[in-house]
Amino acid sequence: MTSAIPAKTTTASSSDPGPRLDAGNGKTNGRTRRAPQQYSDRVRAERRLGWMLAGPAFVIMLLVTLYPILQAIYESLFRFRLTAPDEREFIGLGNYGVILSDPVWWSDLGTTVLITVITVAVELVLGFALALVMHKALKSVRGLLRTAILVPYGIITVVSAFAWFYAFDISSGYVNNWFGWLPGIDENLNWFAQGPTALFVIMASEIWKTTPFISLLLLAGLAQVPDELSEAAKVDGATWWEQMRKVIIPNMKAAIMVAVLFRALDAFRIFDNVFIMTNGAYNTEVLSLLAYRQSISRLEIGLGSAVSVLLFLCVLLICFVAIKLFKVDLAGTQGEK
Repeated sequence: MTSAIPAKTTTASSSDPGPRLDAGNGKTNGRTRRAPQQYSDRVRAERRLGWMLAGPAFVIMLLVTLYPILQAIYESLFRFRLTAPDEREFIGLGNYGVILSDPVWWSDLGTTVLITVITVAVELVLGFALALVMHKALKSVRGLLRTAILVPYGIITVVSAFAWFYAFDISSGYVNNWFGWLPGIDENLNWFAQGPTALFVIMASEIWKTTPFISLLLLAGLAQVPDELSEAAKVDGATWWEQMRKVIIPNMKAAIMVAVLFRALDAFRIFDNVFIMTNGAYNTEVLSLLAYRQSISRLEIGLGSAVSVLLFLCVLLICFVAIKLFKVDLAGTQGEK
C-alpha cells in the first residue's frame, strides 16, 4: 500500500554555512545588508549642513578680522612711532624682546589671568545656579524670570562700568553708607585708591554683567539632558548631588566647555571696566589696556602691535587648553539612528 504520509521536506544540513551574500545584489539570504558607510554619510551630511549655515558668517568674520591681524603682525616687526613716520626701522622680533623682558608685561599678564580665573569660576557657579532656576521654573513665570535674569547682560559695558564706579566712589557712592556695618567698610573707604579693593569692584562688576550670558549657555545645555536619565537616577536612590555629578553635569560637558571658553576669552580681553574705574592705576592694568597705552597714548605703533599679537597668542593658548582640558568630541555628540 502506498503511504499517505507526504514526503518530508528536506532541511538544511548541519554543514550549511548559513546566510550567504549574493554577489552584487547587496542581500544576505533575502535580507537587506546595512550599508557600511551609512553613519559616516550621515555625519558628512550634517557637517555639510553646518558649513552651509555657518559658512557665510565665518567668511565675513574672517575677512573683517584677518586684515587687522596680519597688519598687526607686520607692524610689530618695525620700530615705528606715529609722530615720526620717516624714522620707521625694521627690527624683526626686537619689539617682542623688549616686551617680554619688561616687568610691566608680566605684572599686567598676572593681573589679567587673576581677573579671568576668578570671574569665570564665580560666573560658572552662579550661572549654573541661575540656569537650574530658569529650567525648573513654572511655565507661567518662566519667561518673566529669564528676562529679569538677562537684563544685566543687555546693558552696555561702559554704562555698567560707570554705574558701578559711581556706586563705589567715595564722593558720590552709596555703598559705604549702606554697608558701613560690615568690618573694613566705612564712609572714608576709597575703593579705587588701592589695588585689592579696586580689583574687587572691577571683578564684581564683570561678574554681575556677564553671569547671565553663562547662565543662558548652560540653560541650553540643561535642555539637552533627557529627563528620563534624572528619573532613572531617582529610582535608583541617587541623591541630588549624585544626580548632578553623575548624570546632569557629564551630559552638559559640551555646553560647559563652550560657556567657559567664551567667557574666558572675553574676560581675558577686559578693558572697559579697568579703563573707567582705575585707568590701570594701583597695579590694576591689564593687557588690553597696555596695548591701548602703547598704540593710542604713546603712538608706539610697533610696540603696541607686538603687545596685541602676544595678546592674540594668549587667546589661542586659552582655546587650546580649554579644548584639551574638557576633551569634548563635538562630532561624537551627534546622534546616530
